[in-house]
Amino acid sequence: MKGKIMPECLLPLSGAVNFRDMGGLATIDGRKVKKGILFRAAELTALTAEDISFIETLQLKRVFDYRRQKEAERKPDPPLGSVVLERIAAISEENIASNMAGNNDGFHTDYYRQFTVERFLKIYTEMPIRNPSYKRVMALLKSPEENLPLVHHCTAGRDRTGVGAMLILLTMGVPYETVLDDYLLSNLTLAERYETTFEKVQKFFTPEEYKQFTDAFPLREDYLHAAYNAIISNYGDFDSYIAEEFGIAEKDRENIKNYCLE
Repeated sequence: MKGKIMPECLLPLSGAVNFRDMGGLATIDGRKVKKGILFRAAELTALTAEDISFIETLQLKRVFDYRRQKEAERKPDPPLGSVVLERIAAISEENIASNMAGNNDGFHTDYYRQFTVERFLKIYTEMPIRNPSYKRVMALLKSPEENLPLVHHCTAGRDRTGVGAMLILLTMGVPYETVLDDYLLSNLTLAERYETTFEKVQKFFTPEEYKQFTDAFPLREDYLHAAYNAIISNYGDFDSYIAEEFGIAEKDRENIKNYCLE
C-alpha cells in the first residue's frame, strides 16, 4: 500500500486484501497463538495463480466463508486443491454489512446512506448470539486436529470476520484489548478501499451526510464493544457463552489452547 507500512501478519498476496495470519498474539497465560494455523481474509475470488501457489504452502484444510449466497455467487471462492470450502451466512440477506465492498451494478447513494453508527451497533449486537455461522466455525475450532489450518473470511474481512476472530481469540485466552487492536487493524489494511469509497460518495452527499458516513464506515471500538457486551449481557461471562452457544466445555477449551498455543 502506498505510503503505509503494512503489518507483518499480512500475507504477500496480490489478488486478496486483508489476508492475515492470526498467530503471534499473546494470551493471558503467557503463551502465544501459533502462526500458520489460523488466518482471516477478505474475499478470495481474485486470487492469482501465484497467490494460490503461495496459499498451497500454508497446507490449509478448510476455507470458511461468512458471506451470503448472492455475494458468494457473484464472487465465488476459487478451488484450492483438496481444501474444503464451506459457507454459512453470518448475517441476514438484508443486512448492510454483508455488502461491505458494494456491488458491481453501479453506485447507489441510498445504499451508502444506510451506513450509520446506530445501524452498525445493531448489527454487531445481534451477530454473536444464536448465529449458525459462528456455531459452525467454533465447531471446527473445537476439533483443531481435524480442521486446522483454516482461513475464515467475508467480503472485506472486517465485520463478520472480525466478530469470528474475536470469538476464536478470546476462546484461546487472548485478552480483549489485544483482540480489539487486531480488529481495528483492518482500518489500516483496507485504507485504500475506504479512500476509494469516500471519493465516490462525496460527490453525491451533502457535507453533513458525508461526515456521518465517514464517521460510521471505518471500524470503531464501539462496534466490537457492542458484540462483546451482547455476549456478557446474555450470558454473564465469556466462559458461559462458549459453553452454552458452542458446547465448548473447559476440557475442549484446554484442548484448543494446547493445540493452538505455544
